[in-house]
Amino acid sequence: MVKRSLESLYELAKTVVLAGAIAIGIRTLAFEPFNIPSGSMIPTLLVGDYLFVSKYSYGYSRHSMPWSLPIIDGRVFADEPERGDVAVFKKPTDTSQDFIKRIVGMPGDTIQVKDGILHINGEPVERRRVEDYIATGPLGRTIKVSQYVETLPDGASYRILERQGDRGEFDNTGVFQVRPGHYFMMGDNRDNSVDSRSTSVGQVPFENFVGRAEIIFFSTDGTAAFHEIWKVPTATRFSRLFMGIE
Repeated sequence: MVKRSLESLYELAKTVVLAGAIAIGIRTLAFEPFNIPSGSMIPTLLVGDYLFVSKYSYGYSRHSMPWSLPIIDGRVFADEPERGDVAVFKKPTDTSQDFIKRIVGMPGDTIQVKDGILHINGEPVERRRVEDYIATGPLGRTIKVSQYVETLPDGASYRILERQGDRGEFDNTGVFQVRPGHYFMMGDNRDNSVDSRSTSVGQVPFENFVGRAEIIFFSTDGTAAFHEIWKVPTATRFSRLFMGIE
């Protein structure tokens, strides 16, 4: 009887260890889940979105590993990011933090923002005014935010917000020269994003990339607390489920 119990415990332990190893392998080599805690990528990504990031898109570095274990030197199976990708990366000035932004500047580019308009290599990026973005402010007040469709030279097109009418802190910058092996990242919510325009982030080394954001698998508006399971259906943004990220 005791022997049978020990054998059962051994089999259970093997199953748990194997399941854990498979989960870690998938998380390291294939897909890792992330959630969006801030509004820097609105309207593309909302607070409360949960998404999968493909780890294989750019190859693997130490930051692909759990806890950024230093078992990879540089990057292996590297595949260059593309301009317009939405990517998760380790903040260069504090690699304990994960950031998610859009790639707008490639190695060798010059980047500047003038009167809210992004300039790449001295040329203004196309920006087309569309309908206002409707946001909810304090006390449930409705706020209208200027919204544009921005189209990069490579053809990537997406929506951005300008909350301060091209008069925000980073709506006029100096010229940034993107260093070799680095990328210039910006949030789609231009006046509410700490990104490569700020010295607190700066340009992002290729090694710091974790992966490319691919799909939203769940989204909640935050009105249901963790223990309020009965509120989950009304808090879930069903229209965003399994939405691809562009």
